[in-house]
Amino acid sequence: MLVFDGVDDLDVAGPYGTWSMARRAGAAVSVRLVSEGAVSTVTTAGGLRLAPVQRWSPGTADVVFVPGGGFTSAQHPGVAVELATGRIPTALRSAVRPGLVLASVCTGALLLAAAGVLSGRPCTTHHRAIAALTEAGGEPVDARVVDDGDVVTAGGVTAGLDLALWLVERFHGAEVAATVARGLEYERQGQVWQSPAPISGGGA
Repeated sequence: MLVFDGVDDLDVAGPYGTWSMARRAGAAVSVRLVSEGAVSTVTTAGGLRLAPVQRWSPGTADVVFVPGGGFTSAQHPGVAVELATGRIPTALRSAVRPGLVLASVCTGALLLAAAGVLSGRPCTTHHRAIAALTEAGGEPVDARVVDDGDVVTAGGVTAGLDLALWLVERFHGAEVAATVARGLEYERQGQVWQSPAPISGGGA
């Protein structure tokens, strides 16, 4: 999970909790908070301090997950600031390799788009950022989760739960995903759109 100052609390907490529960349910899932820079803590938009945050090492990951937050103003930490500095988009662009799945929730998709990985590809984001995603070269799909093989995107905030459960299902099966959803007492919402020939992943 690639985190940064100003990241949305639920964008991180929902998927992190989902994948942690999947691990406790027996799935071979390991989740790490990482940062593009050399920092050990990150502060969310709501003021939560996330730690420990490890140094960015995408070569050891099967999935790189990018949350959103702070898109509307570059006066405060968040996606708008990260777009302006270009550091995270550059890091994401350099991370692309066969076998790696890039995933995002909410305005994290705009960081993927700035990295050039969504150009001409089906994707989604928070409804208030659809125009920006289109302008950045993405092709928005009306679905809660969009799986285009090596890139998986989700709508706003709580859609991160659906993305996380979908990735559990994709990598570890529907039964494990159903067990995790029951543990969360969460009813999956919306549609998962899949490309006709999705690229299969490895472990997660």
